Order: sequence, then C-alpha cells, then structure tokens
Amino acid sequence: MRDLDYLTLLSHEFPTARSCAAEMINLRAILSLPKGNEYFFSDIHGEYESFIHLIRSASGVIRAKIEDLFGNLMSESEQKRLADLIYYPTEMLTDMRHSGVITDGWYRDTIHQLIALCREVASKYTRSKVRKRLPEEYGYAIDELIHTDESEPDKKLYYMEIVNAVIGAEAADDFIVALSELIQSLLIDNLHIIGDIFDRGPRADYVMDELMGCRDVDIQWGNHDISWMGAAAGNRACIATVLRIATNYNSFDVLEDGYGINLRPLSMFADSVYKDDECDCFRPHLLDENKYDSVEPGLAARMCKAITVIELKIEGQLIKRHPEYEMDDRLMLDKIDYSTGNVIINGRNYQLKDSCFPTIDPADPYKLTEEENTLIETLRYSFLHSRRLQKHIRYLYSHGSIYRKCNNNLLFHGCIPMNEDGSFMVIKTEEGKRSGRSLMDYFQEKIIDAYFLDEYDEPERKQSAVDLMWYMWAGPVSPLFGKDRMATFEHIFIEDKELSVEHFNPYYEYSKQEQYCDKIFEEFEMDPDKSHIINGHVPVKVAKGEKPVKAGGKLYVIDGGLSKAYHSRTGIAGYTLIFNSHHLALAEHREFDRNGDNTPEMYVTETMKHRLLVRDTDKGEEIKKQIFDLEELLECYNIGLIKEKVAKT
Repeated sequence: MRDLDYLTLLSHEFPTARSCAAEMINLRAILSLPKGNEYFFSDIHGEYESFIHLIRSASGVIRAKIEDLFGNLMSESEQKRLADLIYYPTEMLTDMRHSGVITDGWYRDTIHQLIALCREVASKYTRSKVRKRLPEEYGYAIDELIHTDESEPDKKLYYMEIVNAVIGAEAADDFIVALSELIQSLLIDNLHIIGDIFDRGPRADYVMDELMGCRDVDIQWGNHDISWMGAAAGNRACIATVLRIATNYNSFDVLEDGYGINLRPLSMFADSVYKDDECDCFRPHLLDENKYDSVEPGLAARMCKAITVIELKIEGQLIKRHPEYEMDDRLMLDKIDYSTGNVIINGRNYQLKDSCFPTIDPADPYKLTEEENTLIETLRYSFLHSRRLQKHIRYLYSHGSIYRKCNNNLLFHGCIPMNEDGSFMVIKTEEGKRSGRSLMDYFQEKIIDAYFLDEYDEPERKQSAVDLMWYMWAGPVSPLFGKDRMATFEHIFIEDKELSVEHFNPYYEYSKQEQYCDKIFEEFEMDPDKSHIINGHVPVKVAKGEKPVKAGGKLYVIDGGLSKAYHSRTGIAGYTLIFNSHHLALAEHREFDRNGDNTPEMYVTETMKHRLLVRDTDKGEEIKKQIFDLEELLECYNIGLIKEKVAKT
C-alpha cells in the first residue's frame, strides 16, 4: 500500500470510488491510443522563415495528408493552394480577397476540406485532447463538424446549417484560420530542438517567439545557445563572442530591432579607433539583407574588429584566472611581436594578415584600455536589461537541458566527451571526478547556477559558474563544443588554413560504431536494443556522400545545414526527424524559396515492429503509475480506510 498521506491527498481530486474508477477507465483507454508525433529539429541558427514554414507545414506532412485525401479530386496547384492556406491562413485570405477568388461557395468547399483534414489528423487523439486545442470562440462548432457523420441525411443538414451560419455571420475567415491552426497543432505532438537556435541567421528572436507559441517543446542547449545564455548572465567574453558573430554575419536586426541592444557605442568606438584601418579580415558575410538596421560593410568590419580584439583580451583574462580550464594554448596576444607583425605558434613564426592593434599594450596585451572597458560594461548593461532577451533566455532554461531521455531516444547537441581510447573523458571538480553522464549533470548544475544564483549571497560560486559559461562555448571538454580548441585567432589572422583546423572530440568517430553507442546507452541506463542517439552540431555533408543515419541506425545526426552559411557545404538545407507510431522518417529540406515549393523529400529510416501506442511511451509509463495509484485509492475506499466525500445536495 502506498503512503496513506499521499493517497489521502489524491482523494481530494477523486473524492469517490466512482470518480476514481471513471478516471481509471479514461486512462486505460488513453494507453491504447496511437503514440503522438514527435518532431526533431537541430541547428536552426536564426533562419526563421524556413523554420516557421517547417513548423506550420509539419515538414511536409500536411502536404502529404492533402494528397492522400484529395489527390484524385484536386489538381496539383489546387493542393498546393490549400496547403499554403493552412500554413499562412491570414496572409492567403487577404491575397485571395484582393484577387476576388473568395465567394460563399469557395468558403463552403474550403471549410469542408479543412474539416476533412481535421478529422484525419485528430483520429489518433481523444476527443477531450482535441477539445483542449480548439479555440474558445469556435470550439463547439468545430467539435460538432469533426464528429458529425455526413452520410446520415439529418446529420448532413445539421452539418450544412453550421457551415452556413458561420458564413452568414461573416466569421468564415476567422473560422478558416482556427481550423488551419488546429491542423498544424494536432500534427506535432512533441517538438524537440537539438540545439543552436542562435547565431549566423537573421532573426533568432522570431524563432524563439514561434517556439514559445508551440505546445510540448523541449530544447537541448547548443554551443551557440550557451554563448547567448552566458551573455544574458553577464559573461563579458560571451557578450563579445555574440557581438563578433553577429557583426561578422550581418545580423544587426536581431541585436538592435530584436533585443534592443544599443550598438551605437560600439560603432562610435570602432569608427574612432579603426577609422584608417581597412579591416579586410573582418568583412561581414552578407548572407541576408538587414531589413531595419542597414550597416555599411566597412563600418561593420571595423565594429567586428573592435569587438574581436576585446574578446581575445577578455578570453585571455578568463584563461589566466582559471588554470583548471587547461587552455593556455589559446593565449595568443602575448605570442605576437608587435614590431614585426609576427606571431609564434607551436614554435614557428607566422606573419599576421592584420597587425594593426592600436589598443593593445605589448607589455600587458590582455589588459583592456579604459575606453574598451567602458564599452564592454555599457554593452553588458544592455544585455542584462533587455527584457525580450531575458524572457527568451528564461524560456531556454525552463524548457531546456544539456541532454534528455525521451521514448528510448537520447537527445543532446554535441557529444559525450571521450578520450582517444574510447573511454569517457574525466575532469576534476570541487565535487570530485566527473565523466560521462555525471559530467553532463555537473555542467547542467553550473549552467543553472550561472543564471539563477544570487550574486550577493554566493558571489564566488556565482562568478565561477558565469565564467564556466564561456568554457561551455569553447572549452576542450565541453559537451556542447566537442572540439579540441576554438581557433578564432588563427582563422582570422593566419593565412595557413591548417592552423585553423579544429579537431573533433573522438566521440564523433566512436559514435559511428554500434558498440560505442551501446556503451553510451548503458551509461544513461537505456536499453541498447531499442534506443537511438539524436545529435546536431556537425553538418552532414550530403553533397560529399555523408549520411545522417550511422552506427547501424542507432545514431541520427540531423544537422543538415538549415543555416544558409552551410548550404554550400552540405548540399541541402537541413533535416527534420519525425517519429510517429509507425516509423522514424527523415524529411530532407529544400533551400527555402518564398515563392516556390518548399515541401521536403521524406524517406522512412526505421519501421516499428508494431504500431506504437501510448502505453509504449514515457507518457504511458506515467499513466500506468497513475492507474496504480488510483487502484490503491479505490481499495482504500472499498475497505473504508479512506472515507468517500459525498457532495451535499
């Protein structure tokens, strides 16, 4: 028998044996429903247009449903028009109204088609669950239409009267929007984001807004997310990193218009200090046009150089303050001969491509000038006090983690750090040695401390955690970074490309082998025969013959390059992994075209041995526990151990 205090508390929710039995019946019925659809995305990198399209189109599944239902009744162009209406109902209705397409007959036909789609996508859910997703204003009407059998003459008349009433009340547009949003909502039951929402692309803030409007979202933090999280926690190195990448990728909109970060002090400083410097090594990647904050490329380059020098200085200070990071090889500014413009790396002399450093004191190269210190503190204030940024970062914390176990899938962005021999890397911490899962848990604790610890109550612990946020971005044992070093300096300043090569952690080779995937599953207490690892972080170069499914189907790497910066290398525009009750499937994205067909190409990678039901999922295990508790409560009622609470009449 469970703890009587707990069962007494449960009795307040189910006060009678009858209510207890009724809930048990409901829960047992739910266990027999098909498993919901899980969608996995990775490495969105601010590409909001393509991401929002993928969410609203369910990565092509809506288009496939339309073809299944109406393929023999509608032309290809009509099917596409209906799909576009579901994806963007408000915009499409406005365009169609202006072009004179909309009539009462069009409304009837369209509502009929949308109701048919709603029936199809709602069929695997309880009526109660569907009701919860209905809009309050039209919930009754939509519920009746979905569950009305039109083959019966009386019901057909009832059905048509509801539709005619909607049109007669001039509510058809709102009704169509509500139906479209319901279809979108029902097709994605759980949404998993395997890291890197931020950087490179134009508007990560729009991506965050879209995610916050979705149900059942979880996020596994990526290295680019952690740099923004560190910046929002006040880490000056992370702030400089975020600004360097943003200025280098022409992403001024997300900073100024999106988050209200005042870049004027940086532009004024850069224009003053580097006004006679071409800054050719810092020219921005013009992947997207800024819509609001147009910055002349020369000024953007000067801003990028100014913040890069500040970044290198602050990183050097961090490395010196934390010898346990073991990152002395990243201390470059003290290896430069400022009179000749040479730098010594690995015992060899290299000529710098840019040797103009007016703010660096050769005698103390990591010291910020007074102006630089004032600038970074001003920028830090902007990050700490950006309401919208802080709102988004809190969402990353409340819905995020370093890793997640879900329905026999192990989700994490980067890697489980390994040594050359395939063993798990060990680091020494104040709490003892950590490796594998315990290392991931340790970093998770510190990431939470960095944002939520009170700096007045525990200043040293808080500062240590905030500092570690930068290590999570670039440290050699960071599971989010997964490389031996961040070669920012070499990439910018050295002509020899061999020096800027960053070597991946051995995990990336070992994880391609089933035996090492099994080793990881055992570390995380998962069944090797049923489980998968789902990663992002490393773009799959499809153009060179690479495949996203590895280790005999146990490893999925779903970073196919949603960001435009990767398209030339990958040959595609990313992946969606879809896990429904029948199979695992990959949707291979096309490069987004506002006026073209963006439907991904889908192929099944693994078929389930039997159709998966709710009872086969983690949610099913929770429901089974609830049923067990209710069985014990019912027994307590039957033997009089807990008295039923009969409502007064």
